[in-house]
Amino acid sequence: MSDERCRVLVIEDDHDLARAVADLLSDEGFLVEQRHDGESGFQAALTGAYDVIVLDIMLPKRNGFSVCLDLRNAGVHTPLLMLTAKDGELDEVEGLEVGADDFLHKPFERSILIARVNALLRRHALGRPQPLVVGPVSLDPLRRQVVSNGRGVALTPREFALLEYLMSNAGVSLAKSDILRAVWGSDFDGDPNIVEVYIGYLRRKIDTVDVPSIIRTVRGVGYSAREG
Repeated sequence: MSDERCRVLVIEDDHDLARAVADLLSDEGFLVEQRHDGESGFQAALTGAYDVIVLDIMLPKRNGFSVCLDLRNAGVHTPLLMLTAKDGELDEVEGLEVGADDFLHKPFERSILIARVNALLRRHALGRPQPLVVGPVSLDPLRRQVVSNGRGVALTPREFALLEYLMSNAGVSLAKSDILRAVWGSDFDGDPNIVEVYIGYLRRKIDTVDVPSIIRTVRGVGYSAREG
C-alpha cells in the first residue's frame, strides 16, 4: 500500500538546521527529504514529487531566488516556503517576484513553521487562487500584480496582502482587529493604528481623482472594499 503522507523537500545548506527542520516535520507526520545546495535541490524539486518545498535563500551553487524562478518557469507550482535570515521586505519583494508563496524569517518558532507549512497545503488544496476584481481594481494573486484604472500598481508585500484580504471579502465590513490578525498575524503586538497607516498607503497608490475609492471606511467598525 502506498504511503499517502505529504512529502516535503527541505533545501538548506546548514546541515544542523536542515536536520532540525526535517525532524520537526517528520514528528508531524510528513515524509521529508533534504538537499544542501541549490543545484541538487532544484533537480529534486523539478520532479514535482513533493507537496511543499522549504527553501533557504543563501545556498551554495545557486541561490534560492534562482531555484524558485527556474522551477516556476519550468511549470513546477509546488507550494514554496522561503527561509531568510534577513529582516525587512527586500527579500520578500524579490521572493514574490520569482514565485515564492510564503516567507519565514530565521530564527523561527517550531509551531510557526508547522503552521506555515499546513497553511500552504490548505491553500493549495483549494486550487489556484483566481484574480479578484472590485470596480476598477484587479488583483492577480498568482502573478502578484495589481491594476487600478488601467495602470499597473507596485505594492509592497504587506500592502498586497492587505489589499488581497479586503478584495477577497468585498462587500464585507471588516473590523481592524480582523485585518490585523489576517495580515499582520495573531502574534502582532505593535500599534493597531498600523492598519490606518497602510490603508493610507493603498489609497494613495490605487486611487485616482475622478473615481471613488474602492476602500471605504466603515464608521465604528473598520474598512470594506466596495464598488461604486
